Amino acid sequence: MNADLILLRFGELSLKGRNRYKFEQAMLDHIQSLLAPHPRAEIRRTSGRVLIELNGEPYEEVKEKLGRVFGLSSFSPVMRARLDLDSIRQTALEAVRAMDPPPRTFKVQVRRPNKSFPYDSPRLNHLVASYILPRCPELRVDVHNPDAVLQVEVRDEEAYVFSQVVRGLGGFPLGTSGKAMLMLSGGIDSPVAGWMAMRRGVLLEAVHFHSFPYTSERAKQKVIDLCGKLAEYAGEIRLHLVHFTDIQTRLRQEANENLLITLMRRAMMRITERLAHRHRALGIVTGENLGQVASQTLPSLHAIGSVTTLPIIRPLITMDKEEIIRVAEQIETYEISILPYEDCCTLFVPKHPSTNPNMQVILQLEERMSWLEDYLKEAVEKTETMIITSSPETNRTSSADPMEELL
Repeated sequence: MNADLILLRFGELSLKGRNRYKFEQAMLDHIQSLLAPHPRAEIRRTSGRVLIELNGEPYEEVKEKLGRVFGLSSFSPVMRARLDLDSIRQTALEAVRAMDPPPRTFKVQVRRPNKSFPYDSPRLNHLVASYILPRCPELRVDVHNPDAVLQVEVRDEEAYVFSQVVRGLGGFPLGTSGKAMLMLSGGIDSPVAGWMAMRRGVLLEAVHFHSFPYTSERAKQKVIDLCGKLAEYAGEIRLHLVHFTDIQTRLRQEANENLLITLMRRAMMRITERLAHRHRALGIVTGENLGQVASQTLPSLHAIGSVTTLPIIRPLITMDKEEIIRVAEQIETYEISILPYEDCCTLFVPKHPSTNPNMQVILQLEERMSWLEDYLKEAVEKTETMIITSSPETNRTSSADPMEELL
């Protein structure tokens, strides 16, 4: 179809009542930023609809951008017609002839918000279909189960003709649910958890723990590449790289082996919480999945999560691994996640980690670690921060102090 407009639909946003305009505007601002490479494309509101006027910009390229917008339920490439019967019928015929693959059956479905138009919807259904049929003899009408539905909307200024409905990502516009910190490892799960949180409107900053020289630069680059995939949906993502070697080494020396993972994760959670407060985030997102590994039993999740007062968002908590992998493949993080470069969480896994850690023992161990608080503070202060975009050449370092960037 030679579309000159794209009609946008908002799905769940219709439930937002008085706040709907705020949510719509957040999504439209996001679309506007993604359309920066297409300066002639223009977003406009008209008669209860939101449209993108292409003005010669290529539909397929704009379509690809819209496929990465959270909050967008669906969209349709649209042909416009003047508010007269001949123009509507001729445009409808062009739309049918442009369908690929060509349908064998169709029906016309008219909406007429413009009640001053001289033909009502049932009459216009008939007038459009009866114009198309003799000019497309291979077609027949099937009102119950057609191959294609040709939709006509008669609005106040013009009429829109379309047949294709492209599914969007749905959810809520990015940032409308606040900001959270994503604990991002190099595995399959955490990037998927981050994407699912973004789909519910959460703006993310990522936190990654690395233990040089035990973990390589390639493991660090793997995480940067994963952030780059998430940035395709967010524009850019701030990545905080935490040096975890000293804490991890000291814990390995002093902790009971079966509690090492629990104590490591508690330290990571404490650092992430402090970074969250520093960067005005209100939650922590993790890729934890119930029962998948020893640190993800309910007792372990309780022991690890009890160190923070921030809400912990676990989008994957009840998903099967196959479901998680399907999403990872969809968002193109899977092939990066399975690269054989280990992060610090996989290097020091004990042979028999506790699945039911004793909280009293954990608290007693941590109480004897007089060094822990200083190490946590140092890890936060030495955190490196990068701004990751979907184009590696535009990645850049950033101040670790958010107040500096505001000055």
